[in-house]
Amino acid sequence: MKSLTLRGLRIFEAAASAGNFSRAAELLELTQPAVSLQIKQLEEEVGTPLFDKQARPIVLTDAGREFLRHARTILAQVRTAEDALASLEGSFKGQLHLGVVSTGHYFAPVLLAAFRRKFPEVRMKLTLGTRDEILAMLGDHRLDIAIAGYPPAQADVEAEAFARHPHCIVAAPDHPLAGASRIEWDELAGEPFLFREAGSATRQFLEHLLQSRSIHVNVSTEFEGTETIKQAVMAGLGITFVSAHAIQTELMANRMVILDVIDMPKLLDWCILTRRDSLLSPVKQAFREFVLAEGVALTQCISAPERHPEVLIQTRSGLTVVPQAAAR
Repeated sequence: MKSLTLRGLRIFEAAASAGNFSRAAELLELTQPAVSLQIKQLEEEVGTPLFDKQARPIVLTDAGREFLRHARTILAQVRTAEDALASLEGSFKGQLHLGVVSTGHYFAPVLLAAFRRKFPEVRMKLTLGTRDEILAMLGDHRLDIAIAGYPPAQADVEAEAFARHPHCIVAAPDHPLAGASRIEWDELAGEPFLFREAGSATRQFLEHLLQSRSIHVNVSTEFEGTETIKQAVMAGLGITFVSAHAIQTELMANRMVILDVIDMPKLLDWCILTRRDSLLSPVKQAFREFVLAEGVALTQCISAPERHPEVLIQTRSGLTVVPQAAAR
């Protein structure tokens, strides 16, 4: 395979990811015939079809899937080398492609904005997905770094905790339990409970908590997505269990309240995830160190009932809880 080029690998990877030669051409600012010709030359070079072009949309052959795995590894190593060379020349440049689970999008832009203020020449891309999607993309070298909870033990991923991830039970401000103190879990048994869709990490966390307490709740309605279930709570359809990061705007607007349930909030960890088998470029290493050092401050949020008048202020360094009088 003497004529393999980085250009050919990049075109192949783009076509495989897009599942469409025309879309790959748009992303690469090439013509569709140029992409098709490059794929044809690549297939001739490796001696086997990489795409089943009879299928609609086109799909990778078994050989194509195997070649894609190696192509992504090679391209990731090249990007790391390019970033390292740029840093040797005194310019801290490069691209950072961060993957974040959906709940993390409430604070991820704050992290990226703070990082960019330190390193303004770094190009950044943010991709959101489910936990499984983010782990798969990180494993396939389609992401540089990810933010999520702890990965499965068998994942080839290094996980470093940098902040806590509080979850709480919330209701509309006019709910009968709003303002009540020290609510027992048994008192929630008769409340209409709004559940996330099956498979949701938040739902799995709640089900584990209920099972550990042998509590059965009244599952009123099931909703897909955090934003939808928040709207249902504010409409008075019931109470729900949700990440505290997802409700900061609603708390500040007094459209939602946190119920003072005993032994709440429940905490998980936010982790920064990297591949064990890959060296981090200077840009990626800088971001990792930045998140580990600054992540706690930049992910602060209200996660318990406010017993004293407080407000959440957005500052250049993140979210800060201050007394209401001081915010005026």
